[in-house]
Amino acid sequence: MSLVGEGARLVDVAGGGELSGAELTEQVERAAAEVADLPDGVLFARMSVDLASVLRYLGAFEAGRAIALIDPALDADVLADLIGRFRPAAVLAAPEVAPPPGYRAADGHWTRESADGVTPHPDLAVLLPTSGSTGNPKLVRLSRQAVLANAEAIAEVLHIDSAEVAPTCLPLHYSYGVSVLNSHLVRGATVVIEPSGVLGRGFWQAVTEHGVTSLSGVPYHYEMLRRLKFDPAKYPTLRTLTQAGGKLRDELIVEFNDKMLAVGGRMYVMYGQTEAAPRMTTVPAERLADRIGSAGPALPGGAFAIRRDDGAETTHPKIVGEVVYRGPNVMMGYADDEAGLAAGDECGGMLATGDLGYLDQEGYLYITGRLKRIGKVFGNRVSLDDLEQAVRSAAVGIDVVAAVSAGDKVVLFAELPEGEAAPAICKDAARALSDRLHLHTSGFDVRPIDTVPLLASGKIDYRSLEGRV
Repeated sequence: MSLVGEGARLVDVAGGGELSGAELTEQVERAAAEVADLPDGVLFARMSVDLASVLRYLGAFEAGRAIALIDPALDADVLADLIGRFRPAAVLAAPEVAPPPGYRAADGHWTRESADGVTPHPDLAVLLPTSGSTGNPKLVRLSRQAVLANAEAIAEVLHIDSAEVAPTCLPLHYSYGVSVLNSHLVRGATVVIEPSGVLGRGFWQAVTEHGVTSLSGVPYHYEMLRRLKFDPAKYPTLRTLTQAGGKLRDELIVEFNDKMLAVGGRMYVMYGQTEAAPRMTTVPAERLADRIGSAGPALPGGAFAIRRDDGAETTHPKIVGEVVYRGPNVMMGYADDEAGLAAGDECGGMLATGDLGYLDQEGYLYITGRLKRIGKVFGNRVSLDDLEQAVRSAAVGIDVVAAVSAGDKVVLFAELPEGEAAPAICKDAARALSDRLHLHTSGFDVRPIDTVPLLASGKIDYRSLEGRV
């Protein structure tokens, strides 16, 4: 089965053109032919939000070449480490610097000089790094079946058909961003390739000009859209919002759902992980208002269970434990180096998510935190996610906040404008946490910050903040 369904169309805003029908098929086949004769090994593709990157991705998928989607802003030393560990056949859209030893530069790419390389497993299609712009990421191995199964399931629950027009709201190296691309193309819909994102003026011009019907965003995008006083009534074709990439606070779900209902539109809240290609749930739009706070039921073909402290799994309502997912979209496993690319399926369709949560009587999932997002305040274990939510709910004037562990206390970076009021707001936030948890205020170090650092996906860059404490 192809990722490009009949009728699919790509609109290239920057280039001022579009591809569809036989012309799109020809361009994808040309891209497939270009990668087919490269040496054995995985392909690294630095995925800018542009037509060339989309065609390379689709060409590799159709040619059966395993392709790793790489952030074009990835630190040079992290990219060098990945190249050293995985020895890719080529780095497509390579940096404009001298290639590393063993590679030659030509036509904007780096190609490995040696023909010897590990042949990836024949089921392997897409690889995505597990972390952002720092650290030494391993790669999530996604099979062709997993990618296609998730694209079809998402298209089904979001009612995507050939009339839908979706823009590239998110980076294409990010699992949620490529998922939007996949789920629309597989149903023969239109994807508008526009690089500036939802905070760019050019983006909203494209929404109007090309009749965009849906937007996708992570929590940070919705926080910013609220500040910008987003009004869907200004965009008559825009009638669907989707949100994933972390928990959006309940009051914003209510606000944006009400905005969409007022114009006859709909909003979907979803939950996923890169390891699940990437989405696992969707709250049906018609149930969102009475399921605020829920991540929704499992996608078609998937199922959830809760792993208790004793290791047993249950689907009994209200029992909190680690969320376990089973479905055809689960990864084959991780790869730490070139040898791992040849491995087969090591997960058997089961993913222990590392998230804490519970199910209700109808099988709707509620996420309560992360197993590893835990800090300590004077020896007391606290959920860092819960602390962030508590600060946002404290009505002290903080909407964007990021909490990291710092020894026997927690540091919370609050996005605040410069001014004399910032220190007082931070003190109020610390006092609110102290009152809520009955712990001394000195355990909560709330600091103002101009802008909370983000990864390219729009998620908070916690690793960067940990380096500041």
